[in-house]
Amino acid sequence: MLPWYKRLDWPSLVAWAALVALGVAAIWSSTHGPAREFLLDSVKDNANKQAMWAVVSLVVMVAIFFFRARMLMRLAPVAYVACLGLLVAALVFGREINGAKSWLQIGPASLQVAELAKVGTVLAVAAFLSLRGVRSVQIGFNSGYIMALAGFAAIILVPTVLVVMQNDTGTGLVFLAMGYFVLFWSGLVPLWFVGLIAAAGVAGYLAIVNAAYLAIFALLASAGYLLWTRSKWITALSLVATGGVGIAARFFLFEVLQPHQQGRILAFTDPEQFASAEGYHVIQSKAAIGSGGLFGKGFTNGTQTQLAYIPEQSTDFVYTIIGEELGFLGTAGILVLFAFLIIRLVTLGVNAGSAAPRLFMAGVTGIFLIHLLINVGMTIGLMPVIGIPLPFVSYGGSALLANSTMLAIALTLHARHDEFAVYRAE
Repeated sequence: MLPWYKRLDWPSLVAWAALVALGVAAIWSSTHGPAREFLLDSVKDNANKQAMWAVVSLVVMVAIFFFRARMLMRLAPVAYVACLGLLVAALVFGREINGAKSWLQIGPASLQVAELAKVGTVLAVAAFLSLRGVRSVQIGFNSGYIMALAGFAAIILVPTVLVVMQNDTGTGLVFLAMGYFVLFWSGLVPLWFVGLIAAAGVAGYLAIVNAAYLAIFALLASAGYLLWTRSKWITALSLVATGGVGIAARFFLFEVLQPHQQGRILAFTDPEQFASAEGYHVIQSKAAIGSGGLFGKGFTNGTQTQLAYIPEQSTDFVYTIIGEELGFLGTAGILVLFAFLIIRLVTLGVNAGSAAPRLFMAGVTGIFLIHLLINVGMTIGLMPVIGIPLPFVSYGGSALLANSTMLAIALTLHARHDEFAVYRAE
């Protein structure tokens, strides 16, 4: 049998390195070109700091590769409890940045603990759902099944609530999305129920875009469920879920939120209406990406980027820099790299012979995919601006470290999959 290091998925590591390198280059461009004179001193060194975090992340990844698979899964409860402790500490002692109180100063490093908490949470979910007792429960209204669902929900919701309490709703949505992907892959709930959750999410989005679109979607989804399941009560449940979530979303948006909060959500549907405030990000971002054309304006030559018209351009809007300076080919290259990495993880998960690596890869895939969809979507005006970074590319040491750690654990579980034959939880 091949040694573990020969079973590592090296193409995934190459994709990781390419994404990190593109991110450092984009950050360097936004902080060392003409835009430098408009930046705060604390921002001018972002490229060097990101490169340093990339080295730290690489060292951590290499260290993880030497862990045995069984040890990683046994550490899941410890990692989860430690992450909850960090989230609570951030609420009590944390520093507020951009409205979110999710930063802890630990020595010389300022850590965004919500990013690190993803690692412990996805590990805990995979370890819990891979237990024999959980995987063997009968789907239905019995005590074992209800306890399994309750345990799964608690593992997801506790850190989600703590993150939302830090005023970081965007990251809270990532935790929920991760739970959805794991739930889909676990087989713990029927497929029609998994689809119902997805339909409710789409209904919530359409409720923001257009009420008529919401009504049409609710009717089409219900008709689809009737054709699929031939069940009247599931069809009725579909109509209630999609319509109910949509109505609730619109009520919350227009009757509960303050005007400035409404603006942040509605700006992507009509940015011109909020051009001087919340819509400014979207207008400048779309203008920059559109002006890049096919080949871009050249490295450090982006007009919108170098004149600092785009807020948060090295963090949440780094995709805009790539679009303006490297053009369609640059943005397409980023998407191809992400597609390749996500497909590799899905393939490794499908081929995994044990529940733990399969479920962990499902969670990591969900995290990467939801980050990609929301971040790219908000830069081109298809999603609200909610502060979701682009994995491996956006500036942020905590996010880079957390995402790299999750990737390293996924690859280690794959490379050492033979160890699960004697893992008791399997």
